[in-house]
Amino acid sequence: MTVGSEQEKPQATQQEFLLGKLEPTPGQQFLQQIIDNSYDSIFVTDKYGNVLLANSGTGVFMGYTTKELIGKNVESLVKKGTYDWSPTMKAIKTRTVVSGIVRNKHGVQEMATSKPLLDENGEIVMVITNARDKDLVDEYIAALEKERSTVHRYKTAVEYLSEVDSGNKEIVAESPQMKQIIKISNVIAKTDSTVMLIGETGTGKEVMARHIHRNSYRSKEPFIPVNCAAIPHELLESEFFGYVRGAFSGANPQGKPGLFEIADKGTLFLDELAELPLSMQSKLLRVLESSEIKRLGDTNIHHINVRFIAATNRDLKTMINQKQFRSDLYYRLNVIPINLPALKDRPEDILAFAHKFLEELNRKYSLKKQFSTQATQLLFNYNWPGNVRELRNVIERLVITSSNDILNFDEDSLVNRKPSLKNEQRCQQASRDYQGTLKNVIKSVEEEYINQVLAQCGGRIGEAAQRLGIHRTMLYRKLKDSK
Repeated sequence: MTVGSEQEKPQATQQEFLLGKLEPTPGQQFLQQIIDNSYDSIFVTDKYGNVLLANSGTGVFMGYTTKELIGKNVESLVKKGTYDWSPTMKAIKTRTVVSGIVRNKHGVQEMATSKPLLDENGEIVMVITNARDKDLVDEYIAALEKERSTVHRYKTAVEYLSEVDSGNKEIVAESPQMKQIIKISNVIAKTDSTVMLIGETGTGKEVMARHIHRNSYRSKEPFIPVNCAAIPHELLESEFFGYVRGAFSGANPQGKPGLFEIADKGTLFLDELAELPLSMQSKLLRVLESSEIKRLGDTNIHHINVRFIAATNRDLKTMINQKQFRSDLYYRLNVIPINLPALKDRPEDILAFAHKFLEELNRKYSLKKQFSTQATQLLFNYNWPGNVRELRNVIERLVITSSNDILNFDEDSLVNRKPSLKNEQRCQQASRDYQGTLKNVIKSVEEEYINQVLAQCGGRIGEAAQRLGIHRTMLYRKLKDSK
């Protein structure tokens, strides 16, 4: 026997095993068990397309038992109509990996991949083919696409929210009105009902919307605030609904999810609702009624699950009468209206807000500034037409421009408005020796001490009343009487 024939003998033995002519060794039996228990269809051919090995998945697809398949040629199987074409033969001819959809005689489709194995001389030794049911592959692709879409949506939400003011927006509620509103909002938060927030500019409508979202079952999902007045009318539809690739010139080449999609499973806050044009109002109404959207340029309809909170500082009923706002949209959004009172109507919150803002600014700039008694009186007695927003601006201006740690207001510090004559007289009285009857002096001292305690308590009425030894309703009455 020549050396060459000795080298060929192991190959011939392996070939005979694969063709079922020899009893398999324990290792070969183990290999067959692995292949048979594979979820995918697997079979191996020689360089001519003769089947050397196949598992049960391949047999089911081909309509043969695994033993019947051994030795058959894949070209013959195609000619018999067992399946429509052979990736194995194409891999042999092209000497490359070949993938494609294969259909059997019953119409079942599989995604098959054939890979030729080459020896050291570049000659094909065998071809390994594995395949999986096409429907399963399609499901995996759809699931992957959905996952990618979700990731893209959250990425867009993060990018969007990074541009939104994310400052400290905690609820301040010392007044009875706000405490009642907080109590109601905590109940509303646990539902999916649409909320309409009504109030003057600067009364904290977005803060309230965030509070409702934060206490809802959607709290771990996005809260997307949208200023309807800040979006150009010609971009409203693309911003709210999004668009697919190539929807219009100048668009993001990868497409973009709209605000409805970004807020899916979360809360969409529509601030300045009254500024939406009538054309966009009708589109918003349809989304509210159907919970369905379609991107610009897309043919697919997407279902969304969004909780809507709207806000306005305008009289929508008057706008309806003037044909500037749709009545059907108003009644669709005005399910649970919440009226936020102006700051002048809840004076108990003024000092609480003022001290909260002062603490934030002291922490931000590493300062130790405090309100003087005079500043506390003016804060409480000013009517704050700009509400909480104006109050914050005034406090920040006072902290930054004041060179002393004790903050005092000059005549023009409150947005160029002088305090009332009564307040001027009170401030003058606080800076000179007390005069008048004992009753008047006691009243003045009482007011001064109340303001001092309020300042020390950070404007918290309950804590100040406890320190003063009086009921909070009595403290409210005294603060009103001092105005």
